[in-house]
Amino acid sequence: MKSFIIYLFLFFSLLATKAHAYIDPGSGSIIIQAIIGAIATVATTASIYWNKLKNFFNKNKKKDDEENEK
Repeated sequence: MKSFIIYLFLFFSLLATKAHAYIDPGSGSIIIQAIIGAIATVATTASIYWNKLKNFFNKNKKKDDEENEK
């Protein structure tokens, strides 16, 4: 049964014809907006976690400095 599905898929993929389609300007701008949004999301997330990481190590450094002063 599994090989039948594979052969059926290959058969139909060989029969595919050209679509003669295009991406209109509206679709292109949506794709560009999605890419820019993804980049902004990654940058914001990295910035948030970078600040958390810096604050974590600064707290440890401050504690060490306070202990050394005593």
